Amino acid sequence: MPSPTELLQAVFLGFVEGLTEFLPVSSTAHLLVTERLLGLSKDQWEVFTIVIQFGAILSVVAVYWHKFWNVLTGLPKDPAARHFALAVILAFLPSAALGVILLKYINAYLLDPARAMPVIAASWIVGGIIILIFERIAPKPRYNDGDHLPYLKALQIGVCQCFALLPGVSRSGATILGGELFAVERKAAAAFTFYLAVPTMFGATVYDLYTEQEGVAIAVGFVVSFLVALVVVKTFIAFIGRYGLKPFGWYRVAAGFALVGYLLTHP
Repeated sequence: MPSPTELLQAVFLGFVEGLTEFLPVSSTAHLLVTERLLGLSKDQWEVFTIVIQFGAILSVVAVYWHKFWNVLTGLPKDPAARHFALAVILAFLPSAALGVILLKYINAYLLDPARAMPVIAASWIVGGIIILIFERIAPKPRYNDGDHLPYLKALQIGVCQCFALLPGVSRSGATILGGELFAVERKAAAAFTFYLAVPTMFGATVYDLYTEQEGVAIAVGFVVSFLVALVVVKTFIAFIGRYGLKPFGWYRVAAGFALVGYLLTHP
């Protein structure tokens, strides 16, 4: 049975995961930084932080269950359902293939706490600047429906998702900005990002899940992650439709420089 302190840590990590998974700020980076600030052992909490992604996955399924159900039941006879499913699969394949090839290297080097912090700080700052610049120069959108993207656009977004294998490079940020780069309207790209999250996060979680940990802590983190992510998924598209991605760009720059300051004073 985990201690009260471990349960509080599980709640906090679940909150961080649920809050940041679908925002363009990198949940992996936030979890690694949180573990560093709390002095948590990477080996002890590694599987926990992988498993609580399931909570975030379920939040997408809960919000879009009607969409996913219609696609599943419509696959035998509905061309639109088959198009949607194939578009998501095409977008999923690039990062899945590259992740399998590079995962051992990424886990050994880029996700090592000693090496990850400078990479995260640089990724936050550079990514934030890219967001702020791109919000000004993004081409005029020509594709406004995330449910019916052409296969080529889906594949292009999937290629952009590969950048998120680097800690600090947000998966949602890479796919939304990538979608905008290829003339997909911001809210449509965000919706497609949520759809793409299900196979991507499920595949990454299953692939990484190779050890066991106390079930109570995992269950607590799972529930917290689900509830917080549910709120984010329900509100994110409306938020960026009104405010764009600039708030997240400024946040990333500020967080990156704050992390640099922390590392300089806590070597």
